[in-house]
Amino acid sequence: MSHHYSGADFGFPLGDARLDFCDLYAFPKPGDTSRSVIVMDVHPSKAVDPEGATSSTTSEPFSPQAIYELRIDTDGDLVADIGYRFRFLPSEAGKQSATVTRVEGDAAGADDGGQTIIEGAPVSTGAEARVTQAGEYRFFAGWRSDPFFFDVGGALNDFQFTGDDFFADSDVCSIVLELPNSELGDGEVGLWHRALVAGDDANWAQVERGARTQVVVFLVPNEEKDAYIAAEPADDARFVDVLAHSLEHTGGYAPDEAKEVAGTLLPDIMRYDPTRPAAYPDNGRTLTDDVTDPFMAILTNGKASDDMVGPHDDLLSEFPYLGPPHENRAEA
Repeated sequence: MSHHYSGADFGFPLGDARLDFCDLYAFPKPGDTSRSVIVMDVHPSKAVDPEGATSSTTSEPFSPQAIYELRIDTDGDLVADIGYRFRFLPSEAGKQSATVTRVEGDAAGADDGGQTIIEGAPVSTGAEARVTQAGEYRFFAGWRSDPFFFDVGGALNDFQFTGDDFFADSDVCSIVLELPNSELGDGEVGLWHRALVAGDDANWAQVERGARTQVVVFLVPNEEKDAYIAAEPADDARFVDVLAHSLEHTGGYAPDEAKEVAGTLLPDIMRYDPTRPAAYPDNGRTLTDDVTDPFMAILTNGKASDDMVGPHDDLLSEFPYLGPPHENRAEA
């Protein structure tokens, strides 16, 4: 192939941490399996390479120039049938507010159609979670303790893991939506998230997308990244060879074997059936699912499969389920 393996890339879309999707979670509401909870985490509080706080570039939780969107495929054709779109006003006196819109069919694109279900929801910057209730929906947006756990340093040191959790003291900006299962469709759905920013001639450009943790970071080479990020899951078959080439480098796979393994990682969606218990990667993802160990096993062809890091202990038993942020930005 013409490209080369460029190694892990922890850069942010357009250099803006607010546009960076960290993780997607989907699970039945604890105590009420007729409802589901979707969590989209963006804007990590610190960068990996070079390491440092992202607040040095922006103190705003969410980009007011962006559309953040949850995409839902209800019929298995890898095309969105429903979308939940989240938009944020510019900060005023350090505060933001959010609007949530539900769109259906072709309107699940980047236009301004759809039904507004939540408007003027406050964005949380402190320890208190400011929750908005609107009909059958509950909504939260703001800074939270990052639930993701992973020994990043070990991965970058030739997968020599020591159990040092890079994210133990990290925060993230979370978008959390609780809704009836009936609003997701009927049965199993495919989920992914994306971010769009205004492009030329008032068009919108997709600058981030995905569902599977770490695929883009570790397996999509820099020269293929723009094409991958701009694509839809229905196009993902064309990236099998790209991922396979990376797997040959990281895991020493034979070409045919690498291609077979790459095919298991695409399309880049999360399958979720709310009638069954959530467990990544087969059905949704809970906040305590260990996603890095099985992925490291794939990445290294079984040479490394335990980073010796476990779930965080600050999760809540009630909405929005993520723990309070380590830094109170309401007082920063």
